[in-house]
Amino acid sequence: MDARTLARLQALGRVVIGAGFALAPARTGGAWIGSAARRPGAQVTISAFGARDLAIGLGAAYAVGQGHGAVPWLRAGALADAADLAATLRAREHLPRLAVVAVSTLATGSALLGLWLSRELD
Repeated sequence: MDARTLARLQALGRVVIGAGFALAPARTGGAWIGSAARRPGAQVTISAFGARDLAIGLGAAYAVGQGHGAVPWLRAGALADAADLAATLRAREHLPRLAVVAVSTLATGSALLGLWLSRELD
């Protein structure tokens, strides 16, 4: 699989995850932060997080499809993933154990993939 295809798949994955968090914050957020996701204040943050990933994913997918301009989107995604990893690890004592492992693995892998793709497509 070439770098452009991987970038497109990563972007589309980000769109799906972002849309889920933006549109159903209590349900999707619960998988990450547990029962706290049912609180209205948490849902604001979860929805905003989702919109961020949705926007990055749409921008990356569009740029990859155009054949240029994907690098800034890929780097923004890697930065967002690194922030998600840091936030998860910082609060790990208050999060479901499985969520910490899953989010840490996904965020690390996605950040590294995004950085690699940004070099490949540069």
